[in-house]
Amino acid sequence: MTPSAAKPHSGASTVGSNREQVRQHNLSAILRLLRQFGTMSRSALTQRTGLNRSTISDLVTELQELGLIIESEANTTQGVGRPSLMVSFSDEVVVFAVNPETDATTVGVVTLSGKVIDKVRHTHSAVPTPTESVETATRLIAELRAKMPTTFRIAGIGVAIPGQIRVEDGVVRLAPHLNWVEVPFARMLHQQTGLPVFIDNDASLGSIAERDLGAGRGFSEIVYLFGGAGGIGGGVIHGGILLRGAAGYAGELGHVRISDSPREDYSGLQGTLESLVQRDDLLAALKIDSADDAQLEEVLSKPVSTKVQKLLESQIDALAIAVGNYVNIFNPEIVLIAGYLAVLHSYDRDRLLSRFRWSTLTAPQDRLLVKTAELGPNLLMIGAAGLPIAPLLAEPAITQLFPARGK
Repeated sequence: MTPSAAKPHSGASTVGSNREQVRQHNLSAILRLLRQFGTMSRSALTQRTGLNRSTISDLVTELQELGLIIESEANTTQGVGRPSLMVSFSDEVVVFAVNPETDATTVGVVTLSGKVIDKVRHTHSAVPTPTESVETATRLIAELRAKMPTTFRIAGIGVAIPGQIRVEDGVVRLAPHLNWVEVPFARMLHQQTGLPVFIDNDASLGSIAERDLGAGRGFSEIVYLFGGAGGIGGGVIHGGILLRGAAGYAGELGHVRISDSPREDYSGLQGTLESLVQRDDLLAALKIDSADDAQLEEVLSKPVSTKVQKLLESQIDALAIAVGNYVNIFNPEIVLIAGYLAVLHSYDRDRLLSRFRWSTLTAPQDRLLVKTAELGPNLLMIGAAGLPIAPLLAEPAITQLFPARGK
């Protein structure tokens, strides 16, 4: 669910509408700079925007009155005279981030600056139906709202789904690992919570989060790979923009075929990266029912059986072949590996890089970086949170905020 965009009126009101658009644009510019650079001084905002000091003062005052930012004196003892006023996001405007998976549903509370201030994870004994997932998310959101200070306000809910999403109306077209087909998830969750709900593919959201706030900052050509309980997905950033494709389903890097193996992935395709690199296989080999990525890394930091070691090596080799293919096709500046795939990277980085070089042309390797994503276990929380934050950044003066105590 997205708020309707403000549209200019015709006739005599055109001038007033244009002024309003300029005001919204300038308010948005301040918030986008804070999102990109964090806390900034008024003078830095003046320099970055090209606006004069009095205009910046008026904009900052309005954003303070909206409760979106706060000002504080710089924490420094250097220099003389009055300390500079520093502008930063208020931590009292938050969003909910939701990530439904086969084994657990995670809900977090995220500030406008991308800080996860609370998070809860509910494990499932079986793959949840859409109704069960919505009920779980609704309950967790209600519990988190009940703990919030009454001064908090909520911008909405962002949901990261391991599947193909029709973003414009919040429908999950296909989430094979969850066995969901044509599920109006955004509408269902909105009906239960009363909050605006935005959803997108989990890997796409992860790639955007890393581009904006993580290891992808400063790069415009990025290949991002994410592995989770719901399979493997990815995102390709070209010219700083996420590639969406003709119908919005680009970036399904887990379904690229890399082997003649008859083994099928969760969508029924054979010999793909996702079919050969499955988190569940490692859990089964380790005889563990459930574990998050941090727990898996802890387990693998200790000696493992020969069987587990061979499984890990085969998965690392498959991942290396796939990464080589993506580098040959997209020629990125950086390849970011996240989620379960980062566990494989951490287990034997040297093996991954050496096998990757065997399947990659020499020229695209020049100045290429291959590293793990920076945002860690909060990656999808931060990525999902960006969905309801985006309209607030675009139109801060007219975007509705909701009280902490609500439905």
